[in-house]
Amino acid sequence: MPKEQSAGAVIFRREAKELYYLLLHYPTEARVKKEYWDFPKGHLEKGETQKQAAAREVAEETGLKDIIFVPGFKEDIQYYFRVKGKTIFKTVVFFLAQTKKKEIKISFEHKGFIWLPFAGAMEKLKFANARRILRTVDRFLKEK
Repeated sequence: MPKEQSAGAVIFRREAKELYYLLLHYPTEARVKKEYWDFPKGHLEKGETQKQAAAREVAEETGLKDIIFVPGFKEDIQYYFRVKGKTIFKTVVFFLAQTKKKEIKISFEHKGFIWLPFAGAMEKLKFANARRILRTVDRFLKEK
């Protein structure tokens, strides 16, 4: 069975005492029949570490180059999807990163972006894996 590995980051910023999470609007594509909101992520390139891939993907998809990775956070999700009649097993590792910037320059891969507090982000996220990651992130940040 073919396998894919990707890396990404849950990006947050603080405004006053509130945390806001960045979600990107992904369009309909061959793999997913309906558009959805999710975190920035993408495939590892040859020779990259997971964290290097996450930083590159965040920069490419959002224009954010100032992110600061939060030590001690790394979560994986795994799932299967079908494309062109083949089942593919995918693993995505997510890091946690902070930015002070509010303005985003999305790539051609996305339709838009939004900054939301936890409850709003949970409502926008379609996939259970993404909601689990966000719950884990929110707990992690509140314990720090």
